[in-house]
Amino acid sequence: MRKTIAILAAVATGALVLASIAPARADSAGAAVAAGIGGFALGAIAGGALAQPAPPPVVYYEPPPPPPHCWVERRPVFDEYGEVIGSRPRRICE
Repeated sequence: MRKTIAILAAVATGALVLASIAPARADSAGAAVAAGIGGFALGAIAGGALAQPAPPPVVYYEPPPPPPHCWVERRPVFDEYGEVIGSRPRRICE
């Protein structure tokens, strides 16, 4: 890809040199403006061809949190007067 763009830039430069052979006029600044724009364009093309591609993005992998620590306990069951009437298993997780 770089070689292709470098060859195209060289051909374009050669074409500009051959096409710009014309009698010079001292009362016009158009040639200077065109040369500046052409130089800027060729510089942009050459700079783009020589630029390194961007590195791939860095993706950080965060492992999932460990599962909660759970166990089963027997918890008392109270009636409406606050007295224990039995127990039932209950899952407790931290």
